[in-house]
Amino acid sequence: MLDGTTQLVAIVGSPIVQVKSPLNFNTWFQDHGLDLAMLPIDLRADSLPAFIGLLRGWQNLRGCVVTVPYKQLLAGQLDQLSARAQLLGSVNVIRREADGTLCGDNVDGEGFLGAARQHGFVPAGGNALVLGAGGVGSAIGCALCEAGLARLVITDVDAARARALGDSLRGTFPATEILHEYASLADFALVANASPVGMGNGGELPLSEAMLATLTQGCLVADVVTSPAVTAFLHRARALGARTQTGAQMARAQMGHLGHFMGVMPPGV
Repeated sequence: MLDGTTQLVAIVGSPIVQVKSPLNFNTWFQDHGLDLAMLPIDLRADSLPAFIGLLRGWQNLRGCVVTVPYKQLLAGQLDQLSARAQLLGSVNVIRREADGTLCGDNVDGEGFLGAARQHGFVPAGGNALVLGAGGVGSAIGCALCEAGLARLVITDVDAARARALGDSLRGTFPATEILHEYASLADFALVANASPVGMGNGGELPLSEAMLATLTQGCLVADVVTSPAVTAFLHRARALGARTQTGAQMARAQMGHLGHFMGVMPPGV
């Protein structure tokens, strides 16, 4: 039950119906007896400037999680950015200071990697393919490089965007070989769909059937899409004998990072 004493956090994006954060956060707040709540906000793009102004003056709002398609759009409108948010040019969480100052970070990569490690994935010295160079794909690529990945292949339907991300990551992580082309999935320990392909119930796949057939059984196949819970991509990977990681597992793994940055959860949740 909300009343005038309740402190709030929010999650903003469009569409918003598929996100898991409100359930995860509100369950945790309730289980820990906290007078806190998360609100989902489905926002039109032309309302972003007004929304930023609202955040500055919203005195019982502690912060805001940012999801597609606003991670990159909002990064340029905040007062302070973490080093990685500056590198990536995107944010997935905003903290509102008491004076209305807005600070941004991107913990998508930390959440993804935390979930992947729970599935036994070891990034150091490994090879990975990330499909999508947008906000979440950029964050995942950055986290993998930071964790000592030997070779990262990153692709996007917008080839220029993938190349720009590759150039940025090479400058920061020279020990990781970064490429944009591949002929097979056989050498990858991780294949991650970081694109919206598969969202909803259309059954779309981010890779062709012929390419999927080159998966090895030891590979971890991950999807950032949270609805459906198990995408067509993951269904196909399971049928081929690969291990899988869902978008919901990533969302749960990064909740503590998001909550800690907004000041509503202790570290390590």
